[in-house]
Amino acid sequence: MSDFWNSVLQWLHGLGLHPGREAVEQAGAMAGRAAQVAGQMDLGALLALAAALGWASGLRLYAVVFAVGLLGITGLVPLPGSLHVLAHPLVLIISGGLLLVEFCADKIPVLDSVWDLFQSVLRIPAGAALAAAVFGADNSTMAMVAALLGGTLAATSQAAKTTTRALINTSPEPFSNLGASLAEDTASLGAIWLALSHPLVFAGVLLVVVIAMWLVIWVLWRFLKAAIGRLRGWLNGSAAPQT
Repeated sequence: MSDFWNSVLQWLHGLGLHPGREAVEQAGAMAGRAAQVAGQMDLGALLALAAALGWASGLRLYAVVFAVGLLGITGLVPLPGSLHVLAHPLVLIISGGLLLVEFCADKIPVLDSVWDLFQSVLRIPAGAALAAAVFGADNSTMAMVAALLGGTLAATSQAAKTTTRALINTSPEPFSNLGASLAEDTASLGAIWLALSHPLVFAGVLLVVVIAMWLVIWVLWRFLKAAIGRLRGWLNGSAAPQT
């Protein structure tokens, strides 16, 4: 195990990250506890993981793909169903590169909203596909149920993220964008860990979060619709010919 943690530290140092050995080992211990749960997954635990992958994909698709693949290739978590595909080195390289691009783009005002609009066509079907992959091709019925669940949750988190960022971008300072982006980074990865470690707790938290997101979408959509209406009225008024 000592050689393993040395390899992990060297890999992180190569990425420009310099955590202490103690912090890396603590993270490994948390992942190890998640692995024990993953190795004994029942139907409820598999559904919790599918829901987590779908919901988190609406926030951070590439982070989800890379993190799950990394857990699989290191052997920390035995990936169920067809998720082992994410542990392929080529998938890890591509998802890791896209993760770095998204990590930077998502923290720049206005660019984050443009990136979200571009990613909206990918996150929802990808969330459905990842959720279905939890069950694999051997259980087509549950894979279809998981796909519907994952796609719906990905659409919910994507819509909440997009509307919230549109509101945040009305503020000229960049710190709110940075804070929101870091919170999404934490939430997306935290959802996967919680689903693996405590699926019942995750189910309760997810229910509350989804209801809150629906409320946010409804309130902010009305706000944005009114703001767009006022902007159109101002543009039409300024464009009216002078007599």
